[in-house]
Amino acid sequence: MSKVSGFLKKYNTFVIFVVAVVICILISPDFFNVTNIMNIGRQYSGLIIVCMGLLFVILSGGIDLSVGALAAMGSVLVSTFLSVFGFGVFESVALTFILIGLCGLLTGVLVAYARMAPFIATLAMMTIGRGIAMVVANGSPIPLPKDHETISWLSSDLGYIPILVIFAVVVVVFFWFLQKYTTYGRIIMAIGSNETAVRLAGIRVKLYKTSVYVISSLCCALGGILLCSRTSIGSPVVGTGMELDAIAACVIGGASLSGGEGSPVKTVIGVLILALIGNIMNLLAVPSYPQDIIKGAIIILSVLLQTLTSSFKKDEG
Repeated sequence: MSKVSGFLKKYNTFVIFVVAVVICILISPDFFNVTNIMNIGRQYSGLIIVCMGLLFVILSGGIDLSVGALAAMGSVLVSTFLSVFGFGVFESVALTFILIGLCGLLTGVLVAYARMAPFIATLAMMTIGRGIAMVVANGSPIPLPKDHETISWLSSDLGYIPILVIFAVVVVVFFWFLQKYTTYGRIIMAIGSNETAVRLAGIRVKLYKTSVYVISSLCCALGGILLCSRTSIGSPVVGTGMELDAIAACVIGGASLSGGEGSPVKTVIGVLILALIGNIMNLLAVPSYPQDIIKGAIIILSVLLQTLTSSFKKDEG
């Protein structure tokens, strides 16, 4: 029993993923089509990037409900700078990162220095971000200009691999390295596990807690820019519900909402599990509502597996 519980504790996310893949292949022969796989990659690259920033917030013991709104804000801002103001790509992207980074900084200051609950601070920022996106876009999508000075090329392929997927892989590798091999990553994990001990060790906890919200916002900016490049419009309603999918992916990937536990690679697997659910339902022409039911069931299953295997480990200890 100890070996089984240990295996499930370590690999439960991968087990769920393999089972989901097998079910998808059995249900629909079109699932394993190369075109379908690449479409999944394009569709979920933005969510993967957003999840990386959110994961570090969760590792620190926080939560970020503003990720979907900030992604929409990023989509609208970059399209506005390109289309309305006529700025170049570099200036537009840089301004988008700066403005959304400031939103993350404000959230971090409210959480770390003003001691506001992360749920409340990020809920407020979610409302503000979505409101800014609506005001800037005047409630309507903003199309990208039809010339070479746009970001639409990001939605093209490099050989057989979508550039969006390459971006997502690079970001995941960066965050994996940041968590596993840097002092910063270890401190963030330690803060989530025992913030008091880290503070007593003389580490500037407030600064580190602020930084994870800035990182999360920058990931949202990048995710919004990539979403804009894929659709060729900046939409103020894009990313609606993304915060729930992102949190679900992190939880399915084994992240603990109490902090200190989680992995970028497993979070990606969590995103892919959600992607498989949506994709197979679309191939079977199933309405979107049942997908939410299955997502909820998988979240419950994942958390139950983590809880049960942890209990077995404690009992044996």
